[in-house]
Amino acid sequence: MTAGALRTVPLAGELTSSLISRAADRYGLPAAGVLRLWTCRNSPARNDGGGVRADAEIVLNEAGRAVLAELCGVQPAVLAHALPAFTVDDPKISTGREAALAQARWRAAGSVAGEAAFACRSCTARRTGQTVRAVRYVPRWERVCARHGRWLLDADADQPLEHLVLRGVPEVAAAQRRWTGVARRAVRAGADAGEVFALAHAVVARWWEEALRWEQEEIWPHRLHRVAGGNAGTDFQRWRIVGRDPVIFPEVVAVADALLDPAMAELVWRDSGGRRPRPLAADGAFCRRLGERVGHDWLGPLSAVDYGGPLLAWMGAVIRRRRGEGGPPGWRDDPWRLKREQQPATMAGQLRVMAAEQQSGGSGSRWRAAVSAEHRFQLEQLIDQAREQLVEVRSVHSGTTAEVARTLLQHWLGRRHLAPPGATPTGPTERGVRRYLGVVAR
Repeated sequence: MTAGALRTVPLAGELTSSLISRAADRYGLPAAGVLRLWTCRNSPARNDGGGVRADAEIVLNEAGRAVLAELCGVQPAVLAHALPAFTVDDPKISTGREAALAQARWRAAGSVAGEAAFACRSCTARRTGQTVRAVRYVPRWERVCARHGRWLLDADADQPLEHLVLRGVPEVAAAQRRWTGVARRAVRAGADAGEVFALAHAVVARWWEEALRWEQEEIWPHRLHRVAGGNAGTDFQRWRIVGRDPVIFPEVVAVADALLDPAMAELVWRDSGGRRPRPLAADGAFCRRLGERVGHDWLGPLSAVDYGGPLLAWMGAVIRRRRGEGGPPGWRDDPWRLKREQQPATMAGQLRVMAAEQQSGGSGSRWRAAVSAEHRFQLEQLIDQAREQLVEVRSVHSGTTAEVARTLLQHWLGRRHLAPPGATPTGPTERGVRRYLGVVAR
């Protein structure tokens, strides 16, 4: 192989490791053979099956970047513009006596430049002439390939699909177009658009966890079956994990838009009693209006009772800011702050938990072990967060501190991640699955 004999054009936002794999394909070589051009200081993360994770990223030192530019036949400046990780330095390979050697170090894409997703293969072929897998850094609000009607899936999960077909759900692509205006509104409001989206995504993902018990919900079942190719019932639990983000995307954008609306914040203030505080009612004006704005009119009262959830945290921050109240020392009273324990479970994490349960034969012990490993940090933080959550809930909840604490404890114990699926009313029970299938059959 003569380096640079064949030109490999980078995709905008592509992982460096993805470009290396495509360059290897261009020369008809395995990626492992091309990686010998660099001295790798560690090994890439692997899936349970042994294969290298699709989101495994590679960071190069200065000498290593020159080798990649020569291999691809592309100027370093072009690579620096296209590849978010190209100019990232790693102190373990960038300094010392061996800095002149072409070196590389494997990292997780999420720790380098953000969320990674599979690129649309049709778009990759059109732009590069290669019909091979590529992986790019793509935020969750840009996952729709409008040209080919696809939702681009996370690259960190151990599952075979790269995209879901959005045929029959045009509202998903429409929501991505709408998000552009919502993001501009966030900037004008002095908020970070990414934080606004993350909060809205966490709010709707919590609703998704409870949706199997909601008799009135008929929109999401239809969407889920369409993105599953017409029949999610063949592997319902897996499809609820893989299809969650495209199915709830229109509601996520609607919630983000609503929370940025000053009129909605005013409704929260009025529901709280303003300067004469009173507990928020489940049928308050804010919750009713929120349900209307997301197209689920009946949802308002249900969304108001998720104590410890991100929506109530946002409402509490809005009320305290309006009243000029603060919290404990070090309190960051930012309405858009999303705490770690409020972040929704990732597709990769949920699939690992599901696989562990299936391997255990349904006993639940492996499921609990997997969940414990996945959420150990979050559970350890509950004690430290108790005071913070008590302050938040006290601003919107009547009763003594002990009563509020009991409410929070019941909420934590009732969360789906503390019990095997089907063991609690919030799990994907047989009744809930049958109802989802029945909605589509009607």
